[in-house]
Amino acid sequence: MFSGIVSAVGKVAQLPEGLPGRLVLSHPGGWGGLQTGASVAVNGCCLTAVGSASDRVEVEVVPQTVRLTNLGRLVEGDPVNLEASLKLGDPVGGHLLTGHVDGTGRVLEIRPDANSVTLKLGVPAAVARYCVPQGSLAVDGCSLTLVEVDDLPTGGGEVTVCLIPHTLAQTVAAGYRVGTEVNLEADHLAKLLERLASPLLGERRGR
Repeated sequence: MFSGIVSAVGKVAQLPEGLPGRLVLSHPGGWGGLQTGASVAVNGCCLTAVGSASDRVEVEVVPQTVRLTNLGRLVEGDPVNLEASLKLGDPVGGHLLTGHVDGTGRVLEIRPDANSVTLKLGVPAAVARYCVPQGSLAVDGCSLTLVEVDDLPTGGGEVTVCLIPHTLAQTVAAGYRVGTEVNLEADHLAKLLERLASPLLGERRGR
């Protein structure tokens, strides 16, 4: 589990010619204290550390990950958000995340707004159904609050989030441009509630 509070920005140090394969990420010296077998969120995607050193970590990226996330579009030198998995007793500064990306969206609009930056994102239907104003959404592993939510006739949606200066300074968000592809994870609790309530709602419709 993760909290959506990005703790470091790493860089792609080595990658095979086209993922899937082993990805080597450099990171600030001493970050994470990761051991082999530990989980690490890379742009919000939960991966297993298969090798680590004081300034880098190696992870395996499988075909399913390439299909569902933006990791397959990475090139050497690209920055990535990093978060080590939570330990029992750690504070949850954002909201609980599994690191299982639901899909990708794209940046539609970037607008400065006083001391923040407002982002409008296009999100697929698999994510839009769980988005509500003042709810939570993980964008490249960063826990953000939804300001506006607009459903589209196609089943997808457009959502708006705000980035404060700290987020821009401590995550990859400062490099977003219109068209940037981002990993999205919807609120896990909302998905669980839907699953649990579906049989009850079905019974009521049948009456």
